[in-house]
Amino acid sequence: MAATTDSAMRAAAQIVSGYFSIPTRTLVDWAAPFAAQVEELRRSGPLTQAKLDPLVEPYALQTLALDGVPVYGAGFIAAIDLLSDARTHLSWWQGADRRRLVLASQSVNKEDIDYSTLEWFRVPMATGEPHVAGPYVDYLCSEEYTITVAVPAQIGTESIGVAGLDVLVTAVEKELTPRFMALGHQVTLVNGIGRVVVSTDPRHATGESVRGGPLGALPRLACDGVALDVIVEEI
Repeated sequence: MAATTDSAMRAAAQIVSGYFSIPTRTLVDWAAPFAAQVEELRRSGPLTQAKLDPLVEPYALQTLALDGVPVYGAGFIAAIDLLSDARTHLSWWQGADRRRLVLASQSVNKEDIDYSTLEWFRVPMATGEPHVAGPYVDYLCSEEYTITVAVPAQIGTESIGVAGLDVLVTAVEKELTPRFMALGHQVTLVNGIGRVVVSTDPRHATGESVRGGPLGALPRLACDGVALDVIVEEI
């Protein structure tokens, strides 16, 4: 690999790590105090949706107002059976009007979805670490290609759910593509299973798998602190 390409790869990885460190740190900063509030609330009786949502709202709105990252949605996703009156619950605000998402009004089945199997919930709950998931089409919220950043909220050793935020891939593309192009190389950002997030090369679309193709044979560099890799080619 040419030294210039190697330098461009490292620079691209640093761009990605820096970009996602802001939303990750934001979630980490409120997950702990939020969990402490939940712990205190549970001492007064069963934890319900009506009690939980007012706790989440200020944190969600604060995250939606995050400077420098175009957050589309934010909130808290409860651990299965955390609440006394619902098996699952998304306490979530999104969009330009920052309205609370009401799943039941959109689909008769959405409020009962078992999100425990979804990457953005499953991985941080299992590892106890922040996680970046995507790209995937978010049929729960935006119905667009989305990246979710999620951080576990814990009371002692108990994971009570995840604090999360969504960024639309179109917004990430708008933010990162000019920075990648300035490196003078073709840069493709892929997730852990080799699907394209964004690319400066118009031949590679979001969601496309690089496995089995020419990109799949090229070296990939992991982005520090983010479950994403960069692939860099000379123009």
